[in-house]
Parts: sequence; C-alpha cells; structure tokens
Amino acid sequence: MAGFLDSWTAGSPSAHDQGHPGERFGLPAVGVGAVAGFGRRLVGVTVDWLLAYVLTLAVMGLDALGGTSIGWWVWAVWFVLTVIPTALFGMTPGMVAVGIRVARVDLAATVGFRAILRTVLLGLVLPAVVRDADGRGWHDRASQTIVIRTRA
Repeated sequence: MAGFLDSWTAGSPSAHDQGHPGERFGLPAVGVGAVAGFGRRLVGVTVDWLLAYVLTLAVMGLDALGGTSIGWWVWAVWFVLTVIPTALFGMTPGMVAVGIRVARVDLAATVGFRAILRTVLLGLVLPAVVRDADGRGWHDRASQTIVIRTRA
C-alpha cells in the first residue's frame, strides 16, 4: 500500500526514476504506442459526450433539453457508449477520432470487465484529472490500464 501512495507524491523516487511516461511499461517515448497526452484524451471524451447528447436527443426529442433528467440520460448513454467498445475493442468513437486506445498494463488482448470500473471513475471526472508520472489517472490505475496512441 505504501508504494501505491508514495507514487502519487511529488518527491517520491518512483515518480522520477523513469525517463519518459510509460517507460516502466515498456512503451516508447513518442509515436504509436506511446502514452497519450491529456489533450487527446480530453478531446476524445468530449467527442463521446457530444455523441451521447446527440443520441439522447434523437430518442427523447429536443423538448428534453429543458427537462431535469436529461443529464442522467446523457450520462447513461455515454456510459454504455464507453463501456462496451472499451471492453471489446479498447476504444470509443471519440478515441478512434483522436487516435488513442485503452490498453491493459499486463498486455492482455482486451480490457474486458475492467472497463466498467474505469468508466464509472471517469464519469466522476476528478479521478481522471489527478494523474501520475505515467499520465494515468485514478481510473486507469484502479483498472490497471493505460491510454496509448494508435497513430502519430
């Protein structure tokens, strides 16, 4: 447990022992397979949220915009739109658009059920904003995943 907590503090040795983000997982410093930057990740999740809004409004109609439950419906659509593709393919439509994907740190072929925990924590926002030296938020650390680039 101490190793987990120590890795989040600025002065911890584990935060400074590596040369570049993802090096301890065997990832390259740049290019395909490198750790995805925060900007790409933010744009990808924004595309997914906008797609969830469009799909929700397509079903509920534009009158739903004034309702009090629209936010929960959008979150539910976004959740499904994120969990299923991430579990099966490692990427959502937004991730495909910006050239990133989710990979397990143990190099397994699919993310699987870990996508559920990852998406719940991502939906809470704060766990995704607090990141470690590898660019992984709490949601990635809890699900033992890392987001990598699929194109330069």
